[in-house]
Amino acid sequence: MQITKFTHSCLRIEGDGVLVVDPGGFSERSALAGADAVLITHEHPDHLDVEAVTEAVRQRPGLTVFVHPDVLPKTEAFAAAVTTVEPGAEFLAAGFTVRAFGGQHAVIHPDVPQIANIGYLISDGTANLYHPGDSYHVPEGTTVETLFVPLQAPWAKVSETIEFVRTVRPERAFALHDGLLNDNGFGIYQGLMDRLSGTTYARLAPGSTIG
Repeated sequence: MQITKFTHSCLRIEGDGVLVVDPGGFSERSALAGADAVLITHEHPDHLDVEAVTEAVRQRPGLTVFVHPDVLPKTEAFAAAVTTVEPGAEFLAAGFTVRAFGGQHAVIHPDVPQIANIGYLISDGTANLYHPGDSYHVPEGTTVETLFVPLQAPWAKVSETIEFVRTVRPERAFALHDGLLNDNGFGIYQGLMDRLSGTTYARLAPGSTIG
């Protein structure tokens, strides 16, 4: 399993196939090149760039896009490519086994209605990773090897971010949802995560690939 981190919350995972998670408006469209399947955690535009996914489906008619049923109104332009999934589902995507967790986006403010959000545990049979979308939902009953942890967002609080990592107890953690930070912020978060998260933590520059 090779994982390439793109800007903000987008991951490209390569094995027997190519799987892309959350190609949003802050992310590079090149993440979608040659993709076999796409996982969307929720409908916000920093996680779902409708125009980019529409173009990817046009170029690769066999591309499958997995979304929560509540996201369907956003997918009309590529409806024929869509498969709906809900928390608790297990399915194959681009040769990977995927389990869906969670259900709701983290609370932004009590006056902002919550929307559906799915976290995805992705495995190739020898390694796995967890992308929680915009949530701190812990994938119960499983061991997470690589955790991509939301670092900064309107809904995020660093103490909750750290407790999320401590609860999941991954072998390693990498920054996710980091497109709104500058170098000053990255340094502060790095120090806190190094000291308090209980695991190996790093931020990957956009375009970086890990195994």
